[in-house]
Amino acid sequence: MTSLPRVALPVFCFRSDAFQKHVIKTSEQKIERKKKFEKDGEKFYSMLDRHLHLSSKKKESQLQEADLQVDKERHNFFESSLEYVYQIQEVQESKKFSIVEPVLAFLHSLFTYNNLTVELTQDFLPYKQQLQLSLQNTRNHFSSTREELEDLKKRMKEAPLTCKLPGQPTIEGYLYTQEKWALGISWVKYYCQYEKEAKTLRMTPMDQKPGAKQGTLDLTLKSCVRRKTDSIDKRFCFDIETNERSGTITLQALSEANRRLWMEAMDGKEPIYHSPITKQEEMELNEVGFKFVRKCINAVETKGIATEGVYRTVGSNIQVQKLLNAFFDPKCPGDVDLQSGDWDIKTITSSLKFYLRNLSEPVMTYKLHKELVLAAKSENLDYRLGAIHALVYKLPDKNREMLELLIQHLVNVCEHSRENLMSPSNMGVIFGPTLMRAQEDTVAAMMNIKFQNIVVEILIEHFGKIYSGPPEDTTPPPVPPPRVAARRHKPITISKRPLRERPVFFGASVEESGGESACSLLPLTPPVPFPTVSGAMWITRSGPCSTGLLFTGVLAPRLQRAVGFTAAQLHPVPGSPEGWGR
Repeated sequence: MTSLPRVALPVFCFRSDAFQKHVIKTSEQKIERKKKFEKDGEKFYSMLDRHLHLSSKKKESQLQEADLQVDKERHNFFESSLEYVYQIQEVQESKKFSIVEPVLAFLHSLFTYNNLTVELTQDFLPYKQQLQLSLQNTRNHFSSTREELEDLKKRMKEAPLTCKLPGQPTIEGYLYTQEKWALGISWVKYYCQYEKEAKTLRMTPMDQKPGAKQGTLDLTLKSCVRRKTDSIDKRFCFDIETNERSGTITLQALSEANRRLWMEAMDGKEPIYHSPITKQEEMELNEVGFKFVRKCINAVETKGIATEGVYRTVGSNIQVQKLLNAFFDPKCPGDVDLQSGDWDIKTITSSLKFYLRNLSEPVMTYKLHKELVLAAKSENLDYRLGAIHALVYKLPDKNREMLELLIQHLVNVCEHSRENLMSPSNMGVIFGPTLMRAQEDTVAAMMNIKFQNIVVEILIEHFGKIYSGPPEDTTPPPVPPPRVAARRHKPITISKRPLRERPVFFGASVEESGGESACSLLPLTPPVPFPTVSGAMWITRSGPCSTGLLFTGVLAPRLQRAVGFTAAQLHPVPGSPEGWGR
């Protein structure tokens, strides 16, 4: 190895010094001599031409001076010619030895390297033999342990926990936990360790984001139940209950065999398959049903009326079925205490909605469904309220009593809308399809769902007037004639409640003047109502502009096209061409 520079250095000198340096040096000298020769020759011949054109009539002294200059230039030209020829001769002769010498040095180094290689090979032979023996011994050792490794691998596949050392957890591994957030459900990966004797479960998050404060969780197990396959869209799931957390925790194992191991370690049980409540007598507005509704309402108003998202948040399907089966048990119907800590608010509200949704006939009956929807579709607010008022008192006594009980409760819930964020419109969206539904599921019925929501919303907002007593004439008022003149001053609204401001961002209004577009800036003014399908939306002129002004006039026509209103039905937006004259 030490002889390698001895070979590489002459090779480098051969390629670099012999060819590059020599050629560059001689080429530069040759070029300089050639340029000097050409320059002196051009100077001599030009002076000779001028000398030959001199007139013989000039003075003798001038002619003699010209002859001396020509002789001097001739001498310089001859000297440059000799130097140039000498340089060419020198270059040609130096090539004979300047190239051969590096080649000879390279061959000498190559032969020297070969001699050193032979010597090093002889010195390496003992080490080579020793290395061959070591390799052979290593291969023999690998072959002798291969069968033992295969046998151990087979035993580990059959029973992975047989090799557990003392002091280790009963079972450990990765599990995914279902976590519910405000925007949906996510599955978070944890490394879990379970100790069977102490029933302690340690969960360490593996997908922890930077800056998160969540650390290792130490939980005490209460129960473990396998999750029904049809109750969740994930496979290999099971539910556990702990002392530290209320409700169930859904975990997902890595495989069916892995779930079996976890459930065996946690003494897990199979789920109880309750038969769903489908008997008609159980889903009627009977005494048990009224008792169930009153208990649910009492529980919600006692311990959860200010809960954010009450009735919007859905409870566990397993807990809902468990509560319904326990309450409507034929052996002891109604013998369930909803005030206990076993039932959370989400389970109670979901059970109430499930009961009302699965009645054999909705609370507001199939018979009056069409008339209620037609009343909600009317643009005349007085007619709409009067028609719904009259139709409520056409309901059967039990249905009207149940509806009054529910609407009174929804009014109480909406009074706490600052805490629970449940306004009458939100309640209408939730209980519209629950209290009203068409007898047949058609496309038209689906399109009328929004009007069902409007009916419930009107019942909530006008509860005092509607349930203060029946109208003087129980017959619904006649349908008002269709509007002939275009609506100019009053937008379409669901009801007469005060409208909430909803900020809407606008673009620039276009003024056709000379083919140029001009943006109109309007100062802050009171909001202008803009109609939508579900209710009135306020258009304000307070926007993100730093000056407090906003461009207007473009979005309103787009929103008109989006919701299907014409310009004649809308109140003109200030700043638009229709409102300039106002």
